[in-house]
Amino acid sequence: MQPTFVLVHGAFSNSFPFAPLQAELGLLGHRSVAVDLPGHGFGATFTHAYQTPQDSEGLATAPGAIKGVTLADNAAHLIGILERAKRNGPVILVSHSRGGITATAAANARPDLIDRIVYVSAWCPVDLDVNDYYAEPEMASVDAASLALALAGNPAELGLLRVNFRTADPAALAAFKAAFFADGTDEEFLTFLNTFQPDENLDVGTSADRAQADTWGRIPKTYVRLADDTSLPPAMQDRLIREGNALTPDNPYDVLTLEGSHLKWLVAPAAAARALGELATQAQ
Repeated sequence: MQPTFVLVHGAFSNSFPFAPLQAELGLLGHRSVAVDLPGHGFGATFTHAYQTPQDSEGLATAPGAIKGVTLADNAAHLIGILERAKRNGPVILVSHSRGGITATAAANARPDLIDRIVYVSAWCPVDLDVNDYYAEPEMASVDAASLALALAGNPAELGLLRVNFRTADPAALAAFKAAFFADGTDEEFLTFLNTFQPDENLDVGTSADRAQADTWGRIPKTYVRLADDTSLPPAMQDRLIREGNALTPDNPYDVLTLEGSHLKWLVAPAAAARALGELATQAQ
C-alpha cells in the first residue's frame, strides 16, 4: 500500500512552507499531509498591531491563541492525524526543527501508528531536555539571542513567545537570515519570513518526553542532516544521531545528508523529495 508522509513543522511555522515539498512529492507519485499544530496555521493569532504601521505597545500586550498550548496538546493533535492516515496504509512521519519534539512525543505514545520516523535537522532529545542542549559545546556557534532582537512583550506575562518577524530592523533581519537561510536570496528569505507567525508556545517538554527505547526505539528511523545549518549545527545533529543510536543500538538511524541551510530544503525541495521517495519505496 502507498505510504502517507505526515509532515510536522518547526517553531513559528505552519503547514504552508511545506507546499513546494508536497508538490515535488506529488509529482513523484507520493501522498502527503502537512500538519498545523494547535495555535498554528489558520489557528494562529495575527493582530492588527502586527500590521503596518505597527503598534509596538499593542503587539507586546495582545493575547495569543497559543497561550497554554502544551507539548502534550501538540502530540495529541498529531496522534489524531496519524490515526487517520494509518487507515490508508503505512505512515512515514517527517519532522523539521522543533517539530521533532512533537514527533518524538507522539512516537513514545503510539509507535504502532508510525512505520518510519524521519528527522530533518530536527530535535530528538535523548540524554538532555531540549533547552539544556543549548548550553552544550555543539551549540556554541548558535546566536541564541537573535530572536531577542525582535522580541515583542514579556513571555512570562503573555504566556507565549512572540517575535516580530515583520520588523524592519536591519540587525534583526540580518541575524534571522544568518540563522535560518544564509544560502537564500534576500527575496527568498523575506518571502519565507512572511510565512512565519509571531507566536510560539513555551512548552518543550521534560525528561519524560525524551525518546524512549521501548516505544520510539522500535520504529525504523532516518536522520536527514542539513550540512550548512547554522541554527541546529551539524555537530549537534550528529550528537543527536549518536545518542539515538546508543539508546537503540539494534535499531540505528539511517543517515542522509542534504546540502543547504535550515530552510533551503523547503524552498528547493527536489533533492529532499527524491530522498523521501526512496524511503516510501522501502515502506511499501
